[in-house]
Amino acid sequence: MQRQGSVGGSAAIRIRVTGGVLLVAHLAFVAWFTLRPLDVPWVVPANLHPLAGIRADLALGWPEAARRIGEGVALLAPLGALLPMAHGRLAASPLGSLLRTTAAGALVSLAIELLQTGVPGQVVDIDSLLLNTVGVALAHAVCVPAARVWLRRRTYRRLRTTVRQEDPAQGRTPTIPRVGIAP
Repeated sequence: MQRQGSVGGSAAIRIRVTGGVLLVAHLAFVAWFTLRPLDVPWVVPANLHPLAGIRADLALGWPEAARRIGEGVALLAPLGALLPMAHGRLAASPLGSLLRTTAAGALVSLAIELLQTGVPGQVVDIDSLLLNTVGVALAHAVCVPAARVWLRRRTYRRLRTTVRQEDPAQGRTPTIPRVGIAP
């Protein structure tokens, strides 16, 4: 039985499996990148003041600030597209999807920051949490609505050609949404 608004048939399975595999691969990379111990001679103190690290980056000049801020935004940005892809819904509320995805990205970022407290050489930085969350929200806002429109059009065209190929005298079997066929 299929949920309303989800991608139909084998395309749904392919999209969800692909999204799930890419999501796991990206999270494995992020875990390796952010939770590996660093061999450094000293460690800077934790940054628990919002925007203090971003201000310090901006004080270094625009090329270095752009690199550091860009790294923070880009680290978890793929989650903005991969989480909805793994979910596989085409007819989701755009605002609801954005809020759910952003909240999930913020929770993943918070988990990473909390896990970093036990890793030598890694420190907690509240600005990383903010930049990672902004990256997830931006990636979702840029990619997901366009991808959903494209997939809906593709699914609609496929359904239209399927209806044309059926016998016009018989037509399609009427179904009621959310009601399965008896065994």
